[in-house]
This record gives sequence, structure tokens and C-alpha cells, in this order.
Amino acid sequence: MRFFFLLILLAGVALGVAYPWTVNNFSGRELGSWTVFDPGSGFKPVDVPLKAADAPVRILVDLTSIGSPRFSRDRTVLTLTAATAGRTVLADTLSFAESKPRENTPQLPDRIFRADAGPLTTVEDGTYTFTVGAGDAEGIDTRSVQMSLRGGAAVVDRRAQPIGIALMAIGVIGIVLASRRRGTAAANPNSQPPPPRWGRGGQNR
Repeated sequence: MRFFFLLILLAGVALGVAYPWTVNNFSGRELGSWTVFDPGSGFKPVDVPLKAADAPVRILVDLTSIGSPRFSRDRTVLTLTAATAGRTVLADTLSFAESKPRENTPQLPDRIFRADAGPLTTVEDGTYTFTVGAGDAEGIDTRSVQMSLRGGAAVVDRRAQPIGIALMAIGVIGIVLASRRRGTAAANPNSQPPPPRWGRGGQNR
């Protein structure tokens, strides 16, 4: 039984951790990177020519902050819209609540947080205007905001991570329960067959 639950645990790790990480870090090709905010000029929109062959397009937003701000799921740090041919094709909000910080340089207190916006699943040939703005979150000292686009990128199925986490929980609980049952059976003398009473090695009475 422990082996069975171990397989469930490994399946959960693959689905909930390995699959999203692989898709987010290795799928697609780099289309470009643009600075959409700096303290000197503030927020500025960027125009990017895209082709239908670029779909789907993943939008990655890197926020560089001074120190380690506290993000909340119910507070929007940044807003992002994408428009083409006079119509808005994407509007998203970024909270960075699930983003893990990474250092910019060891000598500076800066931290970089990444969030996913979009994706643009359908793309037409033309110029797309991406506009990033401030949300309603307060107390975030932003040094810069960088936007990167990846074309032909796979999109993570949002159901994968919750299912993976559930499988990991089932696997861990199952392994623990199976180990306890095995330990209880080994400690119970009644669970072992009685020694032979006659013959070689037996107890003669």
C-alpha cells in the first residue's frame, strides 16, 4: 500500500509542481522585453507588432521593489491592458501575492517579483498597445517594472495545480497511515503465527 500511495504522491508532485514550472520557464520563444515603468518617467505604454503565428502569447511582468513589500490577494498592485485596432483584447490585474522574490544584486536591497498576465490566446497581425498602470495597493516602493512577451508558449491548465496538491496530500496521508498500520501489526504478538509445538525446533510438552 505504501508503494501505491508513493506513486500518488509522485503524480501529485509532477502535476502540481513540475508541470507548471516547466511550462512557465521553458515553453515558447522570447519576443522581447520592455521597461514600462521607472521613477523618472512613470508608466508608459509600449507598442509591439505581433503576428497570428505568435499565439498564444504569455505576458510576464517583473516588478523590482526596494525591500520586501507585503502583497495581498485582495489588493491590485498593477493593472495591464492590451489593445489593437481600437479595441481592448485583454484586461488583467496583478497582485503578486503568489510571487516569490529573487535578488537583483546581493549588494542592494532590491527584490524582483514576477507575475503572469493574460495570456493572449488569439492574436491577429497588427500592432498591440500594452498599458501598465498602478493598482490600489499601497506601501510598495517600486524601482522599475519590466514586461516580457513569449510567443508560442504553452498555457498552464489552471486545474493542474489544485489537483496536484490534492494528490500530494492523499499520498502523504496514505503513506503515514500505511506505515502506522505496519508498525502496529509488527508490535502485536497475536498477529504472528504461533511457534511449532512438535518437531525440530518445537516445544515438546
